[in-house]
Amino acid sequence: MISTVELGDFLSHSETKLDFENGVTVFVGQNGAGKSSIIDALTFALFGQHTRKSNKGLIKRGATQGFSKVEFTINGKKYQAVRKIDSKGVLAAKLSEKSDDNTIEIAAGERKQFGESMTNEIEKIIGLDFEKLKIASIVQQGELNSIIKAKPKEFKELLNAVIGIDKLDVASNSMKEAIKEFREKIKEKIGYDDSHIEILLDDLKNQQNELKEAKPQEENLREQNEKLKNELGALRTKFEQDSPKIEKIKQLKLRKQELLDYARDAIKGIQKEISENERKIHDCEGCFQHLGLKNDLESKIEKVDLAINGTQKKIQDLTNEVASLKEKQILAKKLQLKDNKCPVCDSEVEKLNPLFQEEHLKNELILIQKQIDKNKKEQEMYQEKKLEFLQKIQNVRESEAVLKAHSIQNEEELQKIKDNIKQKKSSIQNIPSFSNSSLLEISQIDSHSKFVFENICQLENETKGFDEEEIINLKKLINEKQTNLSIVDQQLGAIKEKISKNEQQVKKLTEVISELKTVKEYMVQLDSIHSNIFSRDGSVATSLRSWALNTISIKASEYLTLLNTKIQRMQLTEKARDINISCYSKKEVLDLESLSGGEQVSVALALRLGMARLLGSSNLNLMILDEPTTHLDEERKKSLVGVLSQLSNISNSELPMQFIIITHDSEIFENSTVEKIYKFQSTEKGSIVTAL
Repeated sequence: MISTVELGDFLSHSETKLDFENGVTVFVGQNGAGKSSIIDALTFALFGQHTRKSNKGLIKRGATQGFSKVEFTINGKKYQAVRKIDSKGVLAAKLSEKSDDNTIEIAAGERKQFGESMTNEIEKIIGLDFEKLKIASIVQQGELNSIIKAKPKEFKELLNAVIGIDKLDVASNSMKEAIKEFREKIKEKIGYDDSHIEILLDDLKNQQNELKEAKPQEENLREQNEKLKNELGALRTKFEQDSPKIEKIKQLKLRKQELLDYARDAIKGIQKEISENERKIHDCEGCFQHLGLKNDLESKIEKVDLAINGTQKKIQDLTNEVASLKEKQILAKKLQLKDNKCPVCDSEVEKLNPLFQEEHLKNELILIQKQIDKNKKEQEMYQEKKLEFLQKIQNVRESEAVLKAHSIQNEEELQKIKDNIKQKKSSIQNIPSFSNSSLLEISQIDSHSKFVFENICQLENETKGFDEEEIINLKKLINEKQTNLSIVDQQLGAIKEKISKNEQQVKKLTEVISELKTVKEYMVQLDSIHSNIFSRDGSVATSLRSWALNTISIKASEYLTLLNTKIQRMQLTEKARDINISCYSKKEVLDLESLSGGEQVSVALALRLGMARLLGSSNLNLMILDEPTTHLDEERKKSLVGVLSQLSNISNSELPMQFIIITHDSEIFENSTVEKIYKFQSTEKGSIVTAL
């Protein structure tokens, strides 16, 4: 039950507080006086919903914020719901439970992502969400007759919402989830659910057929396996008797190959030794001839050095003499006779000393220069001789180094090396080729080759007359038999594994199918319960609708009688997925389309009031009629007032109801028994409400 509705700067109301009791409360006043704002205040406080375009439009003009507060009682508990809105569009909401001593906050705000929602708490307490409450309990202006204008299917949905059949959807969905979870648990447990039975039966049949085909295959492979084992045993016995000779044959081949390999390596070593000695002879031959010239060359070099030094001394002496003559030549230029007198002492002189005569000095210089050139040529000749002797000395030293490097002291040692090369070449030339036929020649290389050859001869004697090809064929046959046996073993193992898997799968499938058949029986029962009890079209829902339709029909017919129409009785019936409305006069069935506007409104009002009877057992127990007298003539308006007056009887029942009637026809309530009437007036300051 709604106790109070309080508005603060909300729509046209600056400060309005209305008190409500059980029974009928009427709002009267002209259009635009703020009557319908009470509905918006009520739905905004409870659900945050309204009929305006935006939340900001709820704030009274000139104000910065507005609020709506509703106090209501359900099942003996008092609640208070408050919602606020400011000019920025910021919302605030709080739901509290009130008692005489204190107030306990239940929910605040709409943070649904965190699981916090005041609207959800309201819906739980009232038992209806906004849309269902709006359909069942709030008849907006001009929508009274929409109930008879609705399509049959839509009317059925409305009826389902009013009588709570839609709650079966919740139960239905819960049961669907339960069935789904049950199937998932079954599938998690055994890997399948009841929908797989046919597939599993086909799989079981295939597994049984495969098992039936595999048994003879296993028996056939067992026989092949036993036969091959016996044959292989006999062949191995024979092979073991001849195996020592086989080993000796192997040893014989190894020894022959060993001798051939050793011979190749030995010959390569001899050839390498020959090559090295030939290179040594090549390097050392002629070195001893150079060594015999060493003393003579050293003596010649010494003599040449003396000759070079002698010529060098002569050249130096002559060079000094040239310098002296040049100095005298300079002096001679100054000592010239003038009038046969000495230029120094001015004494008379017949002629100058030749040493002071320029011509004489010039001739002397020419002679000395020729001697210098001659000595230089002799010096160059001696230098060339020295270089020639030095080169020969270098050859001697190189020969000494070569002989020292090869450790050759004399020509006898070099001759011994030549003789050794000749002997080794002769020894390897006697071996024609590397084959078994030349083993005897090969054995002559050295003592080790001879020892190996003797071992070969002994093995040949021990294996004489032995047919190696027969043993090779025997071994080849053993390998073939062993391969065949391995293949048969693999096939036998595979068929055994297949049979084992088939048997396990048959056992598992048999158990799973048996369990799933039990599950299917259970699921059939659950589906039957779901379709018959929780389905909207099941027996439970059909029975509830039948009872509700019958109840509404009876009550609506009673209200139609009070409204003084030609309609005597109204009957609601369900056909297939639709709800049909039938109206009866005393003589005939009346078509809704043939009724006048006023009669149609009377029918709609009767239906609404009949549905209100059902709502008498809901949590909120409230019905709001906004302008229900629209399209009614004066007589029917008075009849409506009489009906509304009688609604107090419902209020006084065990489950009291509240009715809020909004109308601008205030005069129709002048002589009514309705006591709770509020008058709404529009002023410059906003809406003013006065209790009449």
